[in-house]
Amino acid sequence: MSPEPKRKEVFLNMKQAAAFQVSVLASGSTGNSLYIESAEKKFLVDAGLSGKKITSLLASVGRNPEDLDGIFVTHEHRDHIHGVGVLARKYKLDIYANEKTWQAMDGMIGNVPLEQKNIFEMGKVLTLGDMDIESFGVSHDAIAPQFYRFYKDGKSFVILTDTGYASDHLRGVVKDADAYLVESNHDLEMLRMGGYPWSLKQRILGDKGHLSNEDGALVMTDILGDRTKRIYLGHLSKENNMKELAHLTMENTLTEKGLGVNYDFRIYDTDPDEATSLFAI
Repeated sequence: MSPEPKRKEVFLNMKQAAAFQVSVLASGSTGNSLYIESAEKKFLVDAGLSGKKITSLLASVGRNPEDLDGIFVTHEHRDHIHGVGVLARKYKLDIYANEKTWQAMDGMIGNVPLEQKNIFEMGKVLTLGDMDIESFGVSHDAIAPQFYRFYKDGKSFVILTDTGYASDHLRGVVKDADAYLVESNHDLEMLRMGGYPWSLKQRILGDKGHLSNEDGALVMTDILGDRTKRIYLGHLSKENNMKELAHLTMENTLTEKGLGVNYDFRIYDTDPDEATSLFAI
């Protein structure tokens, strides 16, 4: 037998082994959106940029908004919902959010047909096609902020940004995923020395604000497990952080804890204007 069929079989087996394909389309203080697909479903988590920009970001990873099945909304802040209404109306997408978030954002995203509005309450698990999605609450200054863990074929992906504090309960809920998008919002010294008014600095630093580079890294030391292979650093502040600082803080903190950086797992950067390459989980 020639080697070609065997190589093809190996490739197909590798392709079948991937539960998800994911791209962080945009992550930062100016707008956030993530794309996740399985064999049966394709979703966005948040759409915090214009519909035109999200369409462009999807195209950069070879995907089309026409193929989306819906959008999961984390909370009502504009950098997470700016394009939700436009995309929902244009492509007739189902939108998933908890009831309080719907109440808070309803007047901000324009009219969405009732049949496209789906209530997904905090702490519940929703099954759509071949994936299970678990919602969990976080500590942020929104009405009822919640993020998501996606499950399929024994693998999982967690999105954890926009939280000023991670409780022991939350750390248990998100522990030992195969990959994470975790918040590294600000460098403490850059924020303290920067030009923000003190009231805004207090908000960011508070329990309902955002995780700093240091805090995000410490959270990862608790939740990272044997399954974890990828850590994406998200929601970096344009004014109070730099990719290099966030990356170095995460890398040094995990290395100091004796964890296998660049051996058992890798750390990746995200960008507010450029999508990451699709990655398999």
